[in-house]
Amino acid sequence: MVIVSLVILVTALVANQPTVQPVYIAPPERPAMGGQVTPLAIEVLQTLAIKGRAPKIDYSREQFGSGWGTLQGCDTRNIILNRDLVDVQIDENCNVTQGTLSDPYTGKTIAFVRGSETSDDVQIDHVVALSDAWQKGAQQLSMSTRILLANDPLELLAVDGPANQQKSDGDAATWLPLNKPFRCQYVARQIAVKQRYDLWVTQAEYDAMASVLQSCPEQTLPKA
Repeated sequence: MVIVSLVILVTALVANQPTVQPVYIAPPERPAMGGQVTPLAIEVLQTLAIKGRAPKIDYSREQFGSGWGTLQGCDTRNIILNRDLVDVQIDENCNVTQGTLSDPYTGKTIAFVRGSETSDDVQIDHVVALSDAWQKGAQQLSMSTRILLANDPLELLAVDGPANQQKSDGDAATWLPLNKPFRCQYVARQIAVKQRYDLWVTQAEYDAMASVLQSCPEQTLPKA
């Protein structure tokens, strides 16, 4: 079975509501900045609003949908595993059963094998933690947009499970990948997500992002 290449998944998984068919939604057009076809991360960072955290009242994972979305029988987790791993094997149910991950967070190579004792070795990280997004603007988004955010490939990376657990709901001010060469790409991806969904940053988060990008001023935003 071939997993469809995605830009954005949209699936409504809200209790007592009919399923909405997944659709492709192109990201909004962005003007070129700094003479670059793709905007520089540092330039986009400077456009993000800086505010304090909103209260975490009413936050739950279900505010972003009940689990992963699906597209043509494949769920988001397996779509991202297929994108980020190499030498992938897939079963008839669209599950990635084996593959190899070059983990961006630790720099380790992880042999992934699907199973009750091994699947968590590789987890799918929401690069902007959903609880962080909730406190920085996502409360104001519609449910359908929050589901889109939680399943957006731009927001998702296959990573080392323990590193993902260590990160928890931290932002750039409280957690950065141990693998220092990846930090520029990591921060750029967070900035891209926050721009796409009109989320803000705290002052401490802004300062941490700017500090990372000082070493890579030509870092551009990822497209997906």
